[in-house]
Amino acid sequence: MRIRATVAAISGALALSALVVPAAQADSQGATSLDRPSVAERFGTSSARSTFGAAAAPTVSGVTVNAGKDIVLGTTVAKTINVSLTATHASGIADAYIDLWHGASLDDVDGYLPPNEEAASCTATSATTSKCKLTITVTPGLVDDGIGELFTNTLAGTWHVTVAALSNDGEIYSNDFYKTHKVQRLSKQTVNASPEPVKKGKTITVTGKLTRANWEDGKYHGYTGQSVKLQFRKAGSSTYSTVKTIKTNSTGNLSTTVKASVDGYFRYSFAGTSTTPAVNATGDYVDVR
Repeated sequence: MRIRATVAAISGALALSALVVPAAQADSQGATSLDRPSVAERFGTSSARSTFGAAAAPTVSGVTVNAGKDIVLGTTVAKTINVSLTATHASGIADAYIDLWHGASLDDVDGYLPPNEEAASCTATSATTSKCKLTITVTPGLVDDGIGELFTNTLAGTWHVTVAALSNDGEIYSNDFYKTHKVQRLSKQTVNASPEPVKKGKTITVTGKLTRANWEDGKYHGYTGQSVKLQFRKAGSSTYSTVKTIKTNSTGNLSTTVKASVDGYFRYSFAGTSTTPAVNATGDYVDVR
């Protein structure tokens, strides 16, 4: 049986360093393990007969993480995502592996998202090719006196995707840098336009707030210094147009003024960053008389 999480690392180009959970996390019951399996341990074999780039190794394609969408987590609710790949070898495919890891290098891993299953579900599409599926569950912050995989805000951003495949005759392909994928902190955007109703030509004040999940304290905090577009959609239209762009203040708040012209909806639109997804506020209707 493949050892999925708590294992010792081995040396070599394909070895994965065994790390210790930071002291603040190690003292907590249920702390997340950052130890990652070696190539051989991933598949329960005594050694890796072939390595990344070897001629006899399986070939891998079609690697998909969360249907190609960024992984976005709020403050408390865990999310289970699907991952898959297609592998080919002359002898056929026995198993596959996918995980996500975060860090500057394999010697400095500070985040690890392992698959839930000990073995992938592989369906043969021919005598040589199989599509293999796994799931990964991601938990933010502190949950049930334990620590989720996303225990610090610094884990938001770009993660590496490891992929591996095992052929029926024991050959292994493995690549810890196959591709990258975004893991982000959920964002929320509000808007309020007033007064309502308002006379044509009078001033409308549009306020709002941009917040994002804080994985360390389980709350939402203002996202400061971010450019946000004020947009307007005329009543009867389905298209928003940008009126102006302003920045959030030190608490994530937004406020600006416009002149009333016609009935319609105002919203704030945030384009997102590498750590935080794009978000649009629900339009707030203004009746102009």
